Amino acid sequence: MIVDAHHHFWDPARADYPWLTEELSAIRRAFAPDDLAPLLAAVGVEATVLVQTRASIDETREFLATAAATPFIRGVVGWVDLTDPGIGDVLAGLREGIGGDRLVGIRHQVHDEPDPDWLLRDDVHRGIQAVGDAGLVYDLLVRSRELPAALETVRAQPGTRFVVDHLAKPPIRDRAVQPWADLIRPFGALDNVWCKVSGMVTEADWSAWQPTDFEPYVGHVLNVFGAERLLFGSDWPVCLLAASYQQVFDATRAALGELGASERTGIFGGNATSIYRL
Repeated sequence: MIVDAHHHFWDPARADYPWLTEELSAIRRAFAPDDLAPLLAAVGVEATVLVQTRASIDETREFLATAAATPFIRGVVGWVDLTDPGIGDVLAGLREGIGGDRLVGIRHQVHDEPDPDWLLRDDVHRGIQAVGDAGLVYDLLVRSRELPAALETVRAQPGTRFVVDHLAKPPIRDRAVQPWADLIRPFGALDNVWCKVSGMVTEADWSAWQPTDFEPYVGHVLNVFGAERLLFGSDWPVCLLAASYQQVFDATRAALGELGASERTGIFGGNATSIYRL
């Protein structure tokens, strides 16, 4: 089973998305399951993980209901307020609601927080602990700036499963690997963290990227995590700023180089099924 472990839906007519700036006007419209379904079928993706786009518990509930009505959505990475003292009850309530069995993880847009050490706040730490105690994954949406705090967080919570989104957004556009490469390397020694091979086309030159641009970054995370801890994600529809769904799928396969069939099967499905318990 091929799994897309990272995509989104949104509708700017119904909610506010502060990150959908003028620069992103090309994707400032509604995207829904009917838009994605034919793209999945064209490349053979059978299952997906739908990921939060805004800091809203209402969106999380909506996504769970959407998943309950959409067979290909096998998991939802939602949002809850990690600083809420009652987070355990909030998570339990989500699981008892419509589509609650599809809740597989939680994410906060950490790289938008002014404080690079936001993850190290005591109340945030307790919230992430509650996510882990509930048997859910915590998705780390960070850049190089936040990787030191993320590393300390992962080390402090060995019983929680973590997934680094989008390779922690390396500087592909600048064709640079440092300091990103050194900052992400220590995560490889921690067996409770995985990494999504996703979001690369929008970190590259939107109009002039080539599949070879991604090879140094994919090669590095292969060395750091091993193929058994990498997951494919399209980051659709954000990816449409630079590439079609098919192009993202093909570019990811090309960047993985000469991996064996079993390793590719893991990256394109088995690993996501395992980490998110789909």
